[in-house]
Amino acid sequence: MKKLSRRSFLRTSGLVAAGVTGSLAMPGLIRPSLAQNGSVKLGCLFSSSGTMANIEGRLNDVVRMAAAELNAAGGVLGQQIEVLVSDPASDWPLYAQTARQMLQQENVAALYGCWTSVSRKSVLPVVEQEDGLLYYPLHFEGDENSKNVVYVNSPPASSVLPAVDYLMGEDGVEAKRFFLLGSDYVWPRTINKQLKGYFESKGIEASAIREEYVPFGFSNFQTLVNQIRSFADEPGGQPVVILTVVGSSIPDFFREFANQGILATDVPVLGLDALEADFEGLDTAALVGHLNCWAYLQAAEAPENDKFKADWASYVAANNVPYSPDVVIDPMVSAYDSVRLWALAAEKAGSFDVPEVRSAFAGIGFTDPSGYDIAMNGENNYVSRGVFIGSLNAEQSFDILWQSDGTPKPEPFSSYG
Repeated sequence: MKKLSRRSFLRTSGLVAAGVTGSLAMPGLIRPSLAQNGSVKLGCLFSSSGTMANIEGRLNDVVRMAAAELNAAGGVLGQQIEVLVSDPASDWPLYAQTARQMLQQENVAALYGCWTSVSRKSVLPVVEQEDGLLYYPLHFEGDENSKNVVYVNSPPASSVLPAVDYLMGEDGVEAKRFFLLGSDYVWPRTINKQLKGYFESKGIEASAIREEYVPFGFSNFQTLVNQIRSFADEPGGQPVVILTVVGSSIPDFFREFANQGILATDVPVLGLDALEADFEGLDTAALVGHLNCWAYLQAAEAPENDKFKADWASYVAANNVPYSPDVVIDPMVSAYDSVRLWALAAEKAGSFDVPEVRSAFAGIGFTDPSGYDIAMNGENNYVSRGVFIGSLNAEQSFDILWQSDGTPKPEPFSSYG
């Protein structure tokens, strides 16, 4: 069999790794030891081009930063960590193709990646077939529990439902009517199905709910915002928008919302995927008061957060990273947590092999930049996280309106919908 050179593989697959030499193991052969020549490899599946690039691409650098910190402290099990970075280009099949190449040809010990649920769903059969391990850093729709995926962020029962309860309660706006607007794929549609079941359990009539979807990368929201305006003018109580568009559609939606002069005091928007980075370059003065919910907000008050933000700023400056040194978002922290969780499990197991690492999950954890003690309990591969509800301010950031009392136990499967 002809063997490709490592350089040829990296060039044709879009992978980038500093100082990588040698040749590739071919698919179908028994994998050699995951630790070779004093190092162990981790693979990144985060897009730095396409509609998800602005927010997803920065996670590559966070994984590198976490690996560099571990290497400076002696590595993991005496091995230095080598990070392979790819660009799936916001192209869902390419995530799966690249994941297979990393597992079969690069023999990575773990994968870190995916933003959208459709990209995760495309990688899922690959890691299950190869018995690989994917650390997924996004909150998502739940209703999944694979032994080959570590779900680092919060399922809906821990994040979305508390935020909706807040909107419906006296501390919120006593919301009675809901305009559900999302990108057209599995996460928004599943979340909205669950929400409609939850609303039904609260006695909310179907007539109080409107549901619309747009394609990935959709940018012209003028007609939809007009529809929201008309919906808001109808009788029946306080309207809110629950927004599940993703990627570049998020700033485009909020820009049009501001252009049409709709204020959060009139129609608040709960942006389930909205992050500090989505508002870079926007004038948020007209958007003050819109909401999001995540397991981390940059405004979290904790010494661990102060250190993380300072470390990120230093890393950006030292490595010419093309992202703001002053903006930190939840998936960055979750990706960073992922590397630390893997390292703890590998050290506990005394091995990099996936079955041994997986068997060591129960009981590992630490205080992360959110200030919460995050942990895995061994019942499933979900991580217990705290939850924040944030309110957008004029400085393109989110003030904390509410946060959970401790870390709720993750519920992988929804009781609604």
